[in-house]
Amino acid sequence: MAIELSDELIELEQQAWAEIQAQELTADTAAAVQTAITAHAEATGQSRYDVEAALKKRVRHPEPEA
Repeated sequence: MAIELSDELIELEQQAWAEIQAQELTADTAAAVQTAITAHAEATGQSRYDVEAALKKRVRHPEPEA
């Protein structure tokens, strides 16, 4: 089953990833991402771990465009 990710969730992870790369990740940003992942997983009936893995893969290792 494919993991569905919301635009909001992707944007939050993109912000966190940018902060990580700049070595400026804040606890607030990290907590916001984790809270959003948990809420999304509960709302969609998916595993939180699967949602987080799919999100990180999508943001940090995107598929090349055709």
